[in-house]
Amino acid sequence: MATKRTKAGASDAVLRALRAFGLAYPGAHTKSPWPGHLDLAVADKTFAYLSLEGEPLRVSCKLPRSGALALMLPFVAPAAYGLGKSGWVAADFADHPPDLDMLKAWLDESYRAQAPKKLLASAPPPPPGPMSAPPARTKPAPRPRPRPRG
Repeated sequence: MATKRTKAGASDAVLRALRAFGLAYPGAHTKSPWPGHLDLAVADKTFAYLSLEGEPLRVSCKLPRSGALALMLPFVAPAAYGLGKSGWVAADFADHPPDLDMLKAWLDESYRAQAPKKLLASAPPPPPGPMSAPPARTKPAPRPRPRPRG
């Protein structure tokens, strides 16, 4: 059986990929609110709490749309410190393999929930996937009018 240190080392590549993905968004930067943290923020608002390299992978994001679905996963719980009430979820991958595509979709949703509108205008489209943003709603086509009988 692998040790926690081995599992943490294996998840470091995923952590680096997530950090690079998140930092590619307009205005995104790292934020270290207290020692031992290197999180992702936009306009100084955190959009992803990430574990550090060498530790088991943990990710917390604000998921206003897909949070209920994420909470159905066995390794996801509402985020601590009352953040869960605001749509934040926390995922612990110590005993579960991380799905990079799913986590990128979570970072995207969380970024879009926290970023100012002026930065969202220049953001790339959401990544495709089951937890990506739904298509924009359009007005339905007008119904044809019935012809008069005569």
